[in-house]
Amino acid sequence: MRRSLLDWYRQQGRTLPWRNEPDIYRVWISEIMLQQTQVKTVMPYYERWLERFPTVQALAAADLQDVLKLWEGLGYYARARNLHHASQQMVNEFGGVFPEDLEKILTLKGIGRTTAGGILSSARNLPLSILDGNVKRVLARLVALDVPTNQAIATLWAMSDQLIDPEHPRDFNQAFMDLGATLCTLKNPDCPRCPWQQFCQASQHHTPTDFPRKALKKKVPTKRLVAAIAYNSRNEVFIQQRPETGLLGGLWEFPNVEGNIEATIKRLFPDAIYKKSLATVFHAYTHFKIEVEPRVYRIKLVEQKEGWVAIADLHNYPFSKAHLKLLIN
Repeated sequence: MRRSLLDWYRQQGRTLPWRNEPDIYRVWISEIMLQQTQVKTVMPYYERWLERFPTVQALAAADLQDVLKLWEGLGYYARARNLHHASQQMVNEFGGVFPEDLEKILTLKGIGRTTAGGILSSARNLPLSILDGNVKRVLARLVALDVPTNQAIATLWAMSDQLIDPEHPRDFNQAFMDLGATLCTLKNPDCPRCPWQQFCQASQHHTPTDFPRKALKKKVPTKRLVAAIAYNSRNEVFIQQRPETGLLGGLWEFPNVEGNIEATIKRLFPDAIYKKSLATVFHAYTHFKIEVEPRVYRIKLVEQKEGWVAIADLHNYPFSKAHLKLLIN
């Protein structure tokens, strides 16, 4: 199995900028960006990131707002906050150098077992297995796993440990991920071209797309929000920053609430004048959806400076995707 996968990879594997990369910092950045995000989406972010933050020290010294702004649109913003935090850990605890010991790497914010394995196998060719989404799908089909993958994590780790090629761990793990990303895909697996078809229980005896088994899905709730686009005669709009922790931590947004926005507006700006409503914006997160109705308000000039930003300067602030849509709106 190892030989057939590696032979396939050497002929069909993807050429990606972080592959065969000796700089462990760059590999780390790519591993984090690729979590729950497709390669084609990651590529331009990866290139911009390395131009702006080429080293651990550069990232650690950066303002978190600049980090979030560069990440804007990539989603799952905790990843950006964790990268920033981990870089400061490295400066404070490891002399500004990315640690190459597994136990030390696992103390860094945002790095778990599969990310650590991906980093060390890719950058240092160490025989550490991985278990990302692509690998889980391939393994589930190999053995026709009859339960959802989240109910068999220990089993899947044991399989990944057993399969990894101790002599070529870098190429093997990258081949494993490529197999899931290009042939053993979720909806349209290309079994005839797969180097593991003869070993695959799902392909030989079942319908591959029946695996991995699906967990029972909970109904995704929808939150209906109203956002206030408040502007004044100086061509400024009012924005506020979310708390540093939690969903979308540290990002900027327009004041918004579930339900009636009027009480919030009257508290912020007693003399606010409602002008119009704009088209509702829709956005989906992992566990819920939102619908945002933007309402535009004219505000009389006030002495208060905090929160007022020139419209021309809004591009300097990191916004969530939903509120970016409001800006375009």
